[in-house]
Amino acid sequence: MFNIGELIIYSAHGICRVDDIFEQIIGGKKRNYYKLHPVDDSSLSISVPVESDKVAMLQLVNKEEAEELLESFREPGVEWIEANTERNQVYSKVVKNGDRKEISKVISTLMRKKLKIEAEGRKFHQQDIKLLSYVQSILFTELAFKLNTTFEVINRKVARLINENDY
Repeated sequence: MFNIGELIIYSAHGICRVDDIFEQIIGGKKRNYYKLHPVDDSSLSISVPVESDKVAMLQLVNKEEAEELLESFREPGVEWIEANTERNQVYSKVVKNGDRKEISKVISTLMRKKLKIEAEGRKFHQQDIKLLSYVQSILFTELAFKLNTTFEVINRKVARLINENDY
C-alpha cells in the first residue's frame, strides 16, 4: 500500500501523487481508494481502488535503477512478432505487468523496427505507434524525473543508444 504524499506510477497517467486514502461504499461494497493527481496536471483528481487489477500502480524506480534502464537500450529488445494482433497482445501484456526492464525491451524493439520500416519507405503499423508512444511517455517521463532531466533528453539519448547499437 502506498502512503499519502508518495509519488507513484499510475499506468493510465504516469507519475502521480497520492493525495489521500479513503473508504467508500459503492454497490454495497466498502473499499479503500487512493485519491491521486498527475504531477503534470494538478487540476485532475483520480480515485482508484487500492486493490485494483485493472490498472498498474508502482513505486518509482530509484536513480540507480533509472540509469540501468537507460543503459539497457544498448541491448536488443524482445523478439519481433510478425502477426499484428498477436504482437499487440503480447507486448501489451508485458506493459501491463509493469516490469520496467521488460517494458524497456519492448520499447527498444518497437523503436528499432520503426527505424527499419521507415528506412525502407514503409509505414509503421498504427497499433505499434500507439503502444510505443504510450510506453515511452510513461517510462521516459519516470526516467527523466529520477535523473533530473526532461523527457526530450531521455528520448534523444535512447534514440542515440539504439542507433549506436543497431543489431
